[in-house]
Amino acid sequence: MQEIKISPGETEKGLDAEGNPEGTEKPPSEGDSSAFLARICSPVTTVCGVCRSHYELLRKIFLGLLGAAFLAFFIAACWLNFQQALALVILTCLALLLVTCSFVQDQWGAQITQSLSPVGRCFQSSWRWLKWVLYLLIPASIAIFLVLDLSQRKEQFVSLGGFIVLVLGLFLCSRQHNAVSWRTVFWGLTLEFLLGIFIIRTEPGFVIFQWLGKQITIFLNYTRAGSSFVFGIKLIEESFAFLALPIIVFFSCVTSILYYLGVIPWVVFKISWLLQMTMNTTTVESLSVAGNVFLGMTEALVLIHPYLPELTSSEIHAVMTGGFATIAGSVLGAYVSFGIDAASLIAASVMAAPCALAMAKLVYPEVEQSKFWNMESVKISSGEEQNILEAASNGASISVGIVGSIAANLIAFLALLAFVNAILAWLGNMVNVPGLSFEMICSYVLVPLAVLLGASWEDAPVVAELLGIKFFLNEFVAYQHLSTYKKRRLDGLPEWAGARKQWISMRSETITTFALCGFANLGSTGIMLGALTSLLPQRKSEFSNIILSALLTGAFVSLINACIAGILYVPRGAMIDCPAFFQTANLNSTSYSIYLCCTSLFASTSKRTNSYAFSSPWQSQDVNTTVTYLRQCCQHYDAPACRNP
Repeated sequence: MQEIKISPGETEKGLDAEGNPEGTEKPPSEGDSSAFLARICSPVTTVCGVCRSHYELLRKIFLGLLGAAFLAFFIAACWLNFQQALALVILTCLALLLVTCSFVQDQWGAQITQSLSPVGRCFQSSWRWLKWVLYLLIPASIAIFLVLDLSQRKEQFVSLGGFIVLVLGLFLCSRQHNAVSWRTVFWGLTLEFLLGIFIIRTEPGFVIFQWLGKQITIFLNYTRAGSSFVFGIKLIEESFAFLALPIIVFFSCVTSILYYLGVIPWVVFKISWLLQMTMNTTTVESLSVAGNVFLGMTEALVLIHPYLPELTSSEIHAVMTGGFATIAGSVLGAYVSFGIDAASLIAASVMAAPCALAMAKLVYPEVEQSKFWNMESVKISSGEEQNILEAASNGASISVGIVGSIAANLIAFLALLAFVNAILAWLGNMVNVPGLSFEMICSYVLVPLAVLLGASWEDAPVVAELLGIKFFLNEFVAYQHLSTYKKRRLDGLPEWAGARKQWISMRSETITTFALCGFANLGSTGIMLGALTSLLPQRKSEFSNIILSALLTGAFVSLINACIAGILYVPRGAMIDCPAFFQTANLNSTSYSIYLCCTSLFASTSKRTNSYAFSSPWQSQDVNTTVTYLRQCCQHYDAPACRNP
């Protein structure tokens, strides 16, 4: 027991209850500090308690103030410059539509379903004959459209013939001809064709996708802010790796954020619901193919990985085909950076979804009993991220592997291509075939296929070369080559350099863009097989037996897409008034418009003894001015009209 000593001076004061001398100051204890802090923080605690008890009211007030602020900003933006605020108007209308649909479904969904149940029962009772009317009406409408449309542009007949040949070719390769579900095939091709008509031929669809493509291009340009800080502006402007590959990082980061926020899962689920309702495919395969519109081969597998062990062989084939027939959103951004038309890339990826399912079921029909016909039995994984910052970080981190894989493949394949071309050139020189190369072989072997797609005879060797590069190497290299051809056309270079075409027509460019849009190349088989095997190693042999069939089916889907683009393609934009254009154009340089007008001038020029004569539209202009234009054109291009009379 501790002894307490008391000095004489302290005797008179005595001790307090705790044994301390009276009149002395006690040291602050831990309990006293906590009480002191509690007194200081009591107002904050009270405010937090009030906020928790009135959370819903405060939330509504905050959202109301936020909505009022946005409304004021929206009105001001539209009032000051409506054209500049058009993107904001479209996004706002789209958001309001989605919110309204969700609100109506939550509040009155059951009542609406109940009120429409008599109509549903009526349709069910008459569906046996009504479906045949629908099946006849849709093909008849498409046939009438094609007859009226193709009569104006004969070159589209070739693309139509290619479409028929490719579909029949896949049917001949079917494993079970008698088991083919023609409803799936019919609706898949119909949806693809209707999407093509809306996107390519109707003015609203064309404008929407062109606008969307421009916005994506503008959005992807923000990548320069990050990559220029890390690598410097000079490297970005001079090197492909520092320009295109960082876009994949940025796009992957944004995709991960949209996935975390539920935007991508919501859209994917709606697309898969449409595919399942029309094509009568199972939920899992519809979900996987719908996911491929936005995600890559391996990312889409994550959507359905809990259900992979119970998928039938036909469903596995459909999942593989969907992966091979589409491209990931991240690499789409890289292709846009090359100069490839963003609207065509988006259209090709969207149109490929129903076609991939239809052709997969045509080649490998379902003969087993699937467990995934019910939409409610399948859920999309929401990921493990806890907040939006973690989602952004994970998306950027995941893309590092993709960027590394693309860079490694480009280095390896381009080096391999150069090596193969060197060997072929060496062998060709032995038999007096100079310039023999892999591209030359493809340009001869695949010319019939390029012509079937709708490319002209002059453009067919170039298109065939790009198709060969895409299938035997990869689509990344093929799109890089296509961007080179497109840049030459936009720069106004001569169409021919000796016996070699320097660029192809806009129609052939569009067809080729659709034909190259997909991961169907020999290298992708290893990626797909490795991803599936890592998720389900016990079915490796089954995957190996199916994958080549899925690869060819996915390649054919891209080609069928290209045929539809060839059928529906029409030149857009106003005709150039060349005499008026030349009055303001800088003829010291070249462009595609200058090339077209110079070609028109050459065709309108006729020689006389010591002068020139010009036909329409140049005859109404002063002859000396037109001769000046002719001489300026002759500085850039060689033509018979350029030789002195």
